[in-house]
Amino acid sequence: MNKDRLKGCKVAILATDGFEQSELMKPKQLLEEAGATTAVISPGDEPKIKGWNHGEWGEQIAVDVPLNKARAADYDALVLPGGVINPDKLRLHEKAIDFIHEFGRTGRPVAAICHGPWTLINANLVRDKHLTSWPSLRVDLENAGARWEDSEVVESGNLITSRKPDDIPAFTNTLIRALEEHQAEAA
Repeated sequence: MNKDRLKGCKVAILATDGFEQSELMKPKQLLEEAGATTAVISPGDEPKIKGWNHGEWGEQIAVDVPLNKARAADYDALVLPGGVINPDKLRLHEKAIDFIHEFGRTGRPVAAICHGPWTLINANLVRDKHLTSWPSLRVDLENAGARWEDSEVVESGNLITSRKPDDIPAFTNTLIRALEEHQAEAA
């Protein structure tokens, strides 16, 4: 992968304990391989958060920026990993929802995978959008006004959504392309 594709791009990854390990680690790796700088942002005070991996606790990852010090304006895109625990905690955290809403409002890419779109509902970003997610979120998304489909990746305006870890390559490639377009428009 061309390490300069996303040179100068900064991507926020908002997560807390219980994030689906592959849905944070793999997109982070692929974005960095494309030249982006990533920052793990979390609402807690702990220096690390713990992933969820195949039904049990997984690896920890360092928190780069506490949410109370993060500014959406400092980043070019936002990644919202899934897992059940992570987005369920985040959607009850007012500052996390405000951070997500700010990204949606500005039109910069917001990429949510698996259960991550739960937070998009709370941030009032799904009405009249075409989305996908883990299948159990379908009714939640439709009740919030989204049009749901069972696809590997769906792009609707600035929202990029995917269903599960198997979709990570398509999910991340779509985000990389969106960031390249965003850079070209800003130039």
